[in-house]
Formats: sequence, C-alpha cells, structure tokens
Amino acid sequence: MGSFFALSDKLKLNDVLPNKITIWKLRNNNPLRKSYTNNNIKIEEFDALIKITAEMSKYLYPYIREILQSKEDPKKNSIVWNSFHKRFIELINERFNTNSVRVKKLINKTENDEMLIKSLLTLSLCISKEGNKKLKKYLFNF
Repeated sequence: MGSFFALSDKLKLNDVLPNKITIWKLRNNNPLRKSYTNNNIKIEEFDALIKITAEMSKYLYPYIREILQSKEDPKKNSIVWNSFHKRFIELINERFNTNSVRVKKLINKTENDEMLIKSLLTLSLCISKEGNKKLKKYLFNF
C-alpha cells in the first residue's frame, strides 16, 4: 500500500492534491485533532480525500475483514480485535484533543464498539466501484 500522496498520484488527483504539504494541511483541518487549523476545505479536496480513503480500503480489506470476524467470534479471535482496539485508542490519544466530548466517546471502550464496527463495515464496502460514494454518505451522517 502506498502513501496518501502516492495514491493521489495513482488516482490522478495531482491538480487537487499537488504535494504532501497540501495533504498534511488538509489532515490538520479536522477539529478533533490536537493541531487543528480552521481552514475551509473545498469540496474538490474533500472528494479527493474520500477517493484516496476508498482506494486504501481496497488494500486494507483483508485486515478489515479479519478484524470484523474477530469481533464476531471473540472466543476464537479476541486477540485481533483487542489489538486493533488498543491501537485505535492509542492513536486517538496521541493525535486528537482528548478534552473534546466527541473524542472522549471515541476512546470510551463501552461506547465506541458500535462506531468502530460501523466504520469498518463502511470501509469494507468501499472496495466496490462506487465505494467512495458510500463513504461520503457515511461521513456526512457521522
């Protein structure tokens, strides 16, 4: 799997995402992040990020499937789900503003399972031809 920039090049999104700095600035546009900058994201930039994420989900599909299956049968495969869950919370704590109510919900083990499963299912459905549209709809309703 390539980087965001390599995928943007592969998907011919260079006019919207011409370099790594542009992508980095867009990532920092997330109000839940610690290093949040308030810039208005253009619809073309949003669509480009959606397309890249959908493309990445194709590469990650086997792992996403394994995680979902491990949640389905916790006695057999709890190690996979637990390590995914642990890493998810570590990354959120490291990169997001943990004083935010929304972020607190993301790291609350009793509340975030459903959101994680929905997110993983959505990403697994993104491997289809129109996957980016499914992801966009999911994010607008998040």
